[in-house]
Formats: sequence, structure tokens, C-alpha cells
Amino acid sequence: MAQVEATTERIIAADAETVFDALADYKEVRGKVLTGHFSEYEVREGGDGEGTLVHWKLQATSKRVRDCLLEVTEPTDGQLVEKDRNSSMVTTWTVTPAGEGRSKAVVSTVWNGAGGIGGFFEKTFAPKGLGRIYDEVLQNLATEVEK
Repeated sequence: MAQVEATTERIIAADAETVFDALADYKEVRGKVLTGHFSEYEVREGGDGEGTLVHWKLQATSKRVRDCLLEVTEPTDGQLVEKDRNSSMVTTWTVTPAGEGRSKAVVSTVWNGAGGIGGFFEKTFAPKGLGRIYDEVLQNLATEVEK
């Protein structure tokens, strides 16, 4: 069983604090910036960064739907970590300054992949697919905070 990782990043024309605050706002902003790949979005506890418990279903492919129940922590400034209670999946969002009025948002997801031939295909194709999904989420986030 190999670890699978998908990472994408985007420069956003808003300061790092604004971008981070929007990402950490699970009550208002996060549900708005998710793509059609996400359904059944529900904040179950908290709603603002650390201590939030959020649920959604992620449909990465036409056949693959992940039921996610995510615990949110903020281990360092500018970083949100979402650990899925239902799997080994961990998503880390990192927001850093990138010049005057700009920031860099990076999202990286890791999980323990399947073994055998299925694992080979997962490790080969899943990062690209998930990267495209999160690239779209980052684009939506940029649109939201650049208003």
C-alpha cells in the first residue's frame, strides 16, 4: 500500500490573512467555493477553523465517491489540516504571503492507496484528478476573496 499525494497551488490577489480567513470559514465561505464534485456539505461542529467538524461527499470520478468526515486543526499560522475520520486521507491548506496584496495558497492531500494493480492506477491517475478538482476550488476561492 503506497502513499498517494495530490498537490496544487495558486497565487491569489488578496493578502494571506484574507485568504486564510475565507478558507477557515466553513460556515459561510467554504461551502460556496466547493465544486460540483462535493455534495451533502454540512458543518457538524464549530465552523471557524480549529475544532470544526465538517462532512461532505467527494465524487472524484463517476464511480468513486468518498464519504468524508473531517476534523479541522490549525497546527501553525496560515495552515489548516483536515483529517478524515473515515479514511487515511489528510488535506493540508497552506496560505503564505506572495508580495504586496497577494498570497500563495497550496492544497496537498495524502492518503494510503490500494495495493496491486488497482493501487498502481490510483497512484497514477488519482493525483491528477484530485489536483484538477482542487485547482477549481482554489479558482473559486480566488474569485470569492478578490471581489
